[in-house]
Amino acid sequence: MSTLLLSHKACLDHVTPPGHPERPDRLRAVEEALSHERFQFLVRDQAPEGDLDLVTLCHNEHYVTELRHIAPSSGQVYIDGDTSMSPGTWEAVMRGVGGAVAATEAVMAGEHRNAFVAVRPPGHHAEIGKPMGFCFFDNVAIAARHAQRKYGIKRAAIVDFDVHHGNGTQDIFWSDPTVMYCSTHQMPLFPGTGATGERGDHDTIVNAPLASEDGGPEFRSAFENLILPQLEKFSPELLIISAGFDAHYRDPLASLNLRAEDYAWVTRKLMDLADRSAGGRVVSVLEGGYDLQGLKESVTAHVGALMGA
Repeated sequence: MSTLLLSHKACLDHVTPPGHPERPDRLRAVEEALSHERFQFLVRDQAPEGDLDLVTLCHNEHYVTELRHIAPSSGQVYIDGDTSMSPGTWEAVMRGVGGAVAATEAVMAGEHRNAFVAVRPPGHHAEIGKPMGFCFFDNVAIAARHAQRKYGIKRAAIVDFDVHHGNGTQDIFWSDPTVMYCSTHQMPLFPGTGATGERGDHDTIVNAPLASEDGGPEFRSAFENLILPQLEKFSPELLIISAGFDAHYRDPLASLNLRAEDYAWVTRKLMDLADRSAGGRVVSVLEGGYDLQGLKESVTAHVGALMGA
């Protein structure tokens, strides 16, 4: 079974202010990494534009309408100190939604074993009614809800190894016993959430915070001792990854010390778990990763592992 890659050139058209870390060059770096001949058997397709009724599976209607209303036709609109919209932002955001959903459908239908969705801006900081941290809509959360609605998935799991805690995903699923959210992240660091004691109303939130300067051994220990056992017990029927690569040692926004081989390791571990409970179904969606060389190395390792390398 093949690995599907979904992306779209419209995701380059979300323009951020000069010097902003979440810039179009991130996606160009991913494309360059995946142009290597070792990825010749990736099945590549365009991320379709998502529908607003998909977005409202996770975000309230007023927020969605308001965001659509303020999307500019020229210049920049600043929502907060980190998050802004340009004329290309709305389509880029909707391609992110559409890509995550299309990848989920392809994997659920058995057309592909797994998928990687290379889109920007990221999504895991977007709360039910609030954009923040470069994020507007939570792509992985929307994909999980869609899989439940369309395919009757009773238990979905989202695993987030971005260096920043996915407060938006946690916010969306805090009271939902049917979705497990697991995260490794640096603490203290933006957005300030993700303490071990934050477990949700049904004990389905699993936070494994790491300290500044932690690296591969601490990251692997967090998975082996906390996250993987909880996932095993939960036995998800679909596994979705918030694939942020900003815990890489080169990344400028944080101070963890992961290397490409750590991303390959965790990808294989999650695939093994998905083989046991989810028929191997894994959908991975790009989140952070702001050093271009670190991003290339990490994506190469992650997608290579998804393909079985």
